[in-house]
Amino acid sequence: MSEKKTYYITTPIYYPSDNFHVGHCYTTVIADALARYKKLKGYDVFFLTGSDEHGQKIEGRAKAKGCTPKEFVDPIIDNAKDLWKSLDVNYDKFIRTTDEEHVKCVQKIFQQLYDQGDIYKGSYEGWYCTPCESFWTESQLVDGKCPDCGREVVLTKEDAYFFKLSKYQPQFEKYLKEHPELMQPESRYNEMYNNFLKPGLKDLCVSRSSVKWGIPVTFDESQTVYVWVDALSNYISALGYNSEDDSLYQKYWPADLHLVGKEIFRFHTIIWPIMLMALGLPLPKKVYGHGWLTIGGGKISKSKGNYKDPREFIKDYGTDTLRYFLLSEVPFGSDGNFSELLMVERRNSDLCNVLGNLVNRTVSMANKYFDGRVKKNTNPTELDKEVIAFLESMDKEVDEKIEALDIPTTLKLIFARLERLNKYIDETAPWALAKNEADLPRLNDVLYTILDGIRICSIELEAFIPSTVKKIYEQLGISGSSFDEFEFGKVNEYKVIEKPEILFARIDEKELAEKLEALEKAAQEAAPVTTNEISFDDFSKIEFVVGEVKESKKHEKADKLLVSKVDLGGGDIRQIVSGIANVITPEEFVGKHIIVVKNLKPAVIRGEKSEGMILCSENKDKVEIITSSLPAGSKVR
Repeated sequence: MSEKKTYYITTPIYYPSDNFHVGHCYTTVIADALARYKKLKGYDVFFLTGSDEHGQKIEGRAKAKGCTPKEFVDPIIDNAKDLWKSLDVNYDKFIRTTDEEHVKCVQKIFQQLYDQGDIYKGSYEGWYCTPCESFWTESQLVDGKCPDCGREVVLTKEDAYFFKLSKYQPQFEKYLKEHPELMQPESRYNEMYNNFLKPGLKDLCVSRSSVKWGIPVTFDESQTVYVWVDALSNYISALGYNSEDDSLYQKYWPADLHLVGKEIFRFHTIIWPIMLMALGLPLPKKVYGHGWLTIGGGKISKSKGNYKDPREFIKDYGTDTLRYFLLSEVPFGSDGNFSELLMVERRNSDLCNVLGNLVNRTVSMANKYFDGRVKKNTNPTELDKEVIAFLESMDKEVDEKIEALDIPTTLKLIFARLERLNKYIDETAPWALAKNEADLPRLNDVLYTILDGIRICSIELEAFIPSTVKKIYEQLGISGSSFDEFEFGKVNEYKVIEKPEILFARIDEKELAEKLEALEKAAQEAAPVTTNEISFDDFSKIEFVVGEVKESKKHEKADKLLVSKVDLGGGDIRQIVSGIANVITPEEFVGKHIIVVKNLKPAVIRGEKSEGMILCSENKDKVEIITSSLPAGSKVR
């Protein structure tokens, strides 16, 4: 018997956060679904996730709380593990960068690179973003701020060790030409090449003297290993690389897939592969950089007021509702929008109407017409054969989409089969067949075709909504099924459950929308009231710029509001909601150069995010929009 194929999949190790939101869950749920699918297909899978616990942020937060960094982090890690458990995330290992095995591995890697001349000591001066723990050159900053998170950066100068990234650029570019699949999707490959490789790689700062919470450099007590060398090495340290037992490394490396967010794609596709080259180790087969999950076009965060713990959604709607939405709604590789209402709409349309309704009425009919026992369909009609062929063609199509990491389309393919089974019920009309005793054999065959179709679809669905599939198998009266039994007719007889459980109860979307709008209104009314007078210092904080209106439309729920896309220069496109629909039409507004308050805190107005304010002048009943002849991005003083 041949050995199983291996599959090694990783997520980034996460910065410990005590404020998890659905954006944090996105990568891990995708990775879990892929890992589950490969396991169901017979692969020997190793799924790694974990936490990145060193660095200046943790050090500072622990000091403010009056405890050690490890004491600060421990309960946060417990919280993370609880979240993954609530999402049915079934990882094989959770690594912490404070684990002894990881610390020793990183120290050996650093020592090796130093001994072979790829790490040297120098002096670093540049811009450092503490939240991102990233160094940037002057040219990489955007408006003097971090290009990734937009926060303030600090000019840093200190002695440090450097890794000869530039030395390996020719070798790395040659490798990329031969293995373009390393960087996926293609758009991110182009971004890395044009923004980093083409201008030329610079040597990388890989240690800090000003940060003590980290892995010590063994040959220089004044230095700790820079976070990205520390964090990236987890993918091999977790497998026992550089340890007495490296059997997991020998078995699973190189990784089949590093799944990462686009904000850390650069580190995983340039720094990490070149580090591996320098160590003489194989490179990962593929790094995929997916987009962000956003709300109203903006990143999700507690500071922006659009945060909600995912466990609240799970409590209200169930684990598989959240999993299904994350996996089905977002075009993989692109940014996707999240909203509670949109999630419920998707639940009602797919999980309730298509899947839940199909299972419930089929099991009910089996009980009503045959006391729950339905025998194998041994005499399929042409219609049956057409439906069966459509079901059995699903596996090849799904495999292709999984390999392309296109999970939304994968789920569409599966639900197309479920929709076909619902249509098949209408075509065969079991309730009409039940009226004539002579038609009962045909009724049996019809119900078997549907029940076995549900089983086949459930095999494909198990990786994505595992707890729901388990309930479906229970209702079908079987212990489970597998891809070895994917062929139609593998079950000789179904003995379905006597009282079928409703898998997904329908939720009133209108009622939910009204509830969410009321909560939003209450939050706005509870906002602190400021006095009319402000100081000059306060006024000087307001940023006025010229913006060009690119798009505009009337608000669907408010006649007086326009929802507009405004270019503030440099590719900064903002959505602004303004009460000027009585002053100007959307068509007239497009193309206008207007004055915008750029740094106004975003707000949600009647369900639409607004990221700025348009200046107008008003006298009695007359309102005019203040315009400018200057180009977008011009500052107003």
